[in-house]
Amino acid sequence: MNEDTTAAAPHGQGSQWYDTEAGPLVRPYAVTGGRTHPGPTGVRFDLIALVTLDPAAPSTDGTGLGPEHRVLVDLCRTETQSVAELAAGSDLPVGVVRVLLGDLLELGRVTVSRPVPPAQLPDERILREVVEGLRAL
Repeated sequence: MNEDTTAAAPHGQGSQWYDTEAGPLVRPYAVTGGRTHPGPTGVRFDLIALVTLDPAAPSTDGTGLGPEHRVLVDLCRTETQSVAELAAGSDLPVGVVRVLLGDLLELGRVTVSRPVPPAQLPDERILREVVEGLRAL
């Protein structure tokens, strides 16, 4: 009988946790500990919500954070990112990113803001009048 000796290796080829094309396989619910909601924060993490590292957050070396949390923190370190951008940059499903962001928000590591809705933006006509008034000066 010919046995595959690589099947016993946790991350080797032939393992149930490894795919030669995709790499290591971990189910999304394992990353979030089975949670599907971002926690009791009450913040909605829709796709266009903007996530920024909180400058007032105590600087830590990432202890207590999982590797996926650290990836999200690193992505936000350079600039504000939307939830959709974080999901694409971290190669994680949006649902997982929302749960992880809820953790980071509760730890005070990130802040979440919403872009200005188009209905609250100034009317284009008013802006044109302001520009024309400035030109007339």
